Amino acid sequence: MSEKIPINIIELPETEYFESGHTACAGCGGALAVRQAMKILGDKTIVYTPACCLLVFGSTYPLNAWRTPFFQCAFENSAAVAAGVAAALKRKGINDVNAVVFAGDGGTVDIGLQAISGAAERNDNVLYICYDNEAYGNTGMQRSGATPFGAWTTTTPVGTIIKGKTEHKKDFPRIMISHSIPYVATATVAFWRDYMQKVARAKDMRGFRYLHVLSPCPVGWRASTGDTIKLSRLAVETGLWILYECDHGAFRFTGPSRLIAEGMKQRKPVKEYLQLQGRFRHLTDKDIALIQEWIDKNWQEYSKFAASTKG
Repeated sequence: MSEKIPINIIELPETEYFESGHTACAGCGGALAVRQAMKILGDKTIVYTPACCLLVFGSTYPLNAWRTPFFQCAFENSAAVAAGVAAALKRKGINDVNAVVFAGDGGTVDIGLQAISGAAERNDNVLYICYDNEAYGNTGMQRSGATPFGAWTTTTPVGTIIKGKTEHKKDFPRIMISHSIPYVATATVAFWRDYMQKVARAKDMRGFRYLHVLSPCPVGWRASTGDTIKLSRLAVETGLWILYECDHGAFRFTGPSRLIAEGMKQRKPVKEYLQLQGRFRHLTDKDIALIQEWIDKNWQEYSKFAASTKG
């Protein structure tokens, strides 16, 4: 396990590599995730983005918010495109340019899975960052594999028979860990230091690296535009979203999740997180209890996994 990389906010570059003039919705967690990461990645970065909200609000002709080379890819092949350019950079002897993918959860855990799995298996020199707003936000908030249990979406409506999504969220970071790639980490925009440290660590590595960032979407989550940071913080503090990193097979909890794992901090009831979002307004006490039970079980599994890797 590599040493912790210090990140001091006053030492971050003033230059914005993802400009403030983009057209994201107010309170967009995805825009925050990209801005924070680009502060670390800098100008020697080539960005690839498939169909997603970011592609629309970050680069719709004739406007473009990127101050680095930027390419729009098909929905299913961003990892393959980035892998091809990474190979070209290697052939040309260029070793100081980052090939980076920013993609939503739909283009990552569902449509893009085959290309990501292939690039991970080959250990291509690509940094892949998924900003997870837990639905297909760009096309109207349809259910994705990353949508959590019970959530309303336009394809999991709340009616007399179906009351939100009936399956739990796909644990995609664990799928990436199973590929035995150099680095896998989770993050969220509220704990920016934890996130930026992970981006910095991944930047300095070679091979395929994967970051999964929870990025609240006020529109799709039916939440206040001012609650983005509060929601991403509560997701961690309730234990619904676990912060960790797996560095060359060594797993460890990070940030507030480390304090929870070590018994230094108690998890908050998940109801505090759910009640701020209209997409969960229909949930009964029984439904919330099921979600709490799932969180407890998930923590047990991750605690066993952490112990098994001795990270």
